[in-house]
Amino acid sequence: MPTTHALHCRTKIVATLGPVSSDYETIRDLALAGADVFRFNFSHGTHEDHAARHAIVRRVEAELGEPIGILADMQGPKLRVGQFADGKVMLKPGASFRFDLSEEPGDETRVRLPHPEIISVAKPGSRLLMDDGKLAVVVEKVGPDWLETRVEVGGVLSNHKGVNVPDVTLPIPALTAKDRRDLDFALGLGVDYVALSFVQRPEDVSEARSLIGERANLLVKLEKPQAMDNLAAILELTDAVMVARGDLGVELPPENVPLAQKRIIRMARKLGKPVVVATQMLESMISAPTPTRAEASDVATAVFDGADAVMLSAESAAGQYPREAVQIMNRIIWRIEQDPEWQASMAIARLAPEDYVADAIASAAQQVADTIKAAAIVAYTHRGATAFRIARERPLCPVLGVTPTHEAARRMALVWGVRAFVSDERKKVTSVEEMVETAQDVVAHAKVGSAGNSIVIAAGVPFGVAGSTNLLRVAKIP
Repeated sequence: MPTTHALHCRTKIVATLGPVSSDYETIRDLALAGADVFRFNFSHGTHEDHAARHAIVRRVEAELGEPIGILADMQGPKLRVGQFADGKVMLKPGASFRFDLSEEPGDETRVRLPHPEIISVAKPGSRLLMDDGKLAVVVEKVGPDWLETRVEVGGVLSNHKGVNVPDVTLPIPALTAKDRRDLDFALGLGVDYVALSFVQRPEDVSEARSLIGERANLLVKLEKPQAMDNLAAILELTDAVMVARGDLGVELPPENVPLAQKRIIRMARKLGKPVVVATQMLESMISAPTPTRAEASDVATAVFDGADAVMLSAESAAGQYPREAVQIMNRIIWRIEQDPEWQASMAIARLAPEDYVADAIASAAQQVADTIKAAAIVAYTHRGATAFRIARERPLCPVLGVTPTHEAARRMALVWGVRAFVSDERKKVTSVEEMVETAQDVVAHAKVGSAGNSIVIAAGVPFGVAGSTNLLRVAKIP
């Protein structure tokens, strides 16, 4: 078992927990290997399973002494076909095939589609994709409770396979009844982020926000073409975003997915909101101890694009090599982040500050730190906003977020370049001198820099007031 923590990369790692990674030893190994945030996939497992994992993560967090984020991923509305009398059928290209609401078992000519919402909005020419896009049909006629289609891409269709409808906006909420139960449970546990699946409209985000309030940060998964059409409005309403390339890659042509990924990252970075790149990043490591070179390049591309985090799904949840997957991902990130070309690309892609004081301070903190080769930027932040804004500037030195709450510290675990520290409530900062002294203590604890190195401190006066970042100070490490 590893005994020391992996090197701290700027780009964070999200690791999904599942059947092979639910015990204390494995979760501890994943954290030591470089996982910053653990994803609980509510499409699988019981509430009891997730509660047990939550308790273990918090135990590991306390042992290692570093905040660990927990992301609760809601299942969202899953669209599936019904059952077949023989369990499956062969759809032949060019053949007619009907979807209807009848509960009779399906055959080679028809099957139940238990989603009247699809029938209500489909039009001649609409495409239905099944089994992760392996099969495709085109709607030719629409009835009150049926769709007559022509098979475009044939193959075997079996019971309860998923259905994607990329061409239309479906009149269904992003949160199902199951999601609402799961959301209530996850918030009761005290998760740090809630991921909202299959978002189509800004209204989907507003609904989730009204239920979550301030109890967790909201992360929107972008996996529908309709969400891409509403991207700016959706990003304004969320706290973080995920490029969910699984379903997005089904509903968009494959050649459009890389462009969508870059567009999402660019817009999220402009708003200073964490962005996660997910799905199939090290897919071959589900059954192999090393990734393909193409997968390594995929991770590297996300790092070069400036993503806040990259994510492992089945690799860490159900694969044969969960720890090795985190280790190699951490090694890829570390190697890229040491490259002078990567560092130059971060500087070139740096964004102009927004027109308000806190963002001007964040921009100035990065400029001063880079100019004087500071060992770190120390950001005093009540809820994490100051650290989020400084991270937006992609400074080359570490950003150490100092906050009075464990909740804010854990939310910063997803943010590029930020290491979070919970301040001692008994040592509340009340003066600039105390601010500098505490910052020096944090830098010493983080083991960055050496005596005589400079540090840049961003804070707000009066101290302890959220949203008042207005002070920049340079100090020395004693």
